[in-house]
Amino acid sequence: MEMVAASRMRRAQQATLASRAYAEKAWEVLTFLASQPGRGNLMHPLLEERAEVQNIALILFTSDRGLCGAYNINVIRAVLTFMQQHASRKSIKLITVGRRGRDFAVRYGKEMIAEFIGLSERPTLLNVAPISKIAIEEFTQGKVDEVYLVYTNFVNTLVQRPTLRRLLPIRPGVMPTEGAHALYIFEPDPETILGSVLPRFTELQIYQALLESVASEHSARMVAMRSATENARELIGDLTLAMNKARQAGITKEMLDISGGAEALRQALAAK
Repeated sequence: MEMVAASRMRRAQQATLASRAYAEKAWEVLTFLASQPGRGNLMHPLLEERAEVQNIALILFTSDRGLCGAYNINVIRAVLTFMQQHASRKSIKLITVGRRGRDFAVRYGKEMIAEFIGLSERPTLLNVAPISKIAIEEFTQGKVDEVYLVYTNFVNTLVQRPTLRRLLPIRPGVMPTEGAHALYIFEPDPETILGSVLPRFTELQIYQALLESVASEHSARMVAMRSATENARELIGDLTLAMNKARQAGITKEMLDISGGAEALRQALAAK
């Protein structure tokens, strides 16, 4: 299982790192575009800041299977902490991606908007399209006021960090200092550009979170299986030593019984 997880981890890591720079730059461009001076009050519904946040949706990424150490526990703990912080004044719903997240929601009676299990280990944008559609519809229809991504960010093979990041509404970014006095020309205009690409780039952020989670899952499973293998070998060594000691003790006892019986027989013969 360690070798299988290592093979899958390498593929997932390559996919994650290949798309990470693009996803980050796309998000930077979008938030910067949304912050352009002179724009209207609302260029796109996904930028709408609600006056009062009452309902929140969390897109929770977990695994379908176990045997991956604390991977699921850590990201679920991040969700529980967030819920405790907002329990008194906000309703929180879940969109679960992965069987473990679904089981958590059912076990603790958390409200679910949708659940997705059995996604491919090599996810594509087609896999996340339904997730993105539901999240965007829930927000634009006013059923939720904010949408957050809760996933495990892949740092390296040994380090994976649970991450909670707001997806919707998109916060306009801060304009770069060196371009503070520069006005950029957009064709046809920022509103049209945002209307075309913002939903697609929102989908891209969900896709990147899924890639990060898959890479983190396989890394955590590889490390867990390596630790299990080492612990099993140590246990085998301890049990082998205990078995050898017990066997040696049995052999020694039998030899003492034989020599004792022989000595008793010798003494009995000598007495005659």
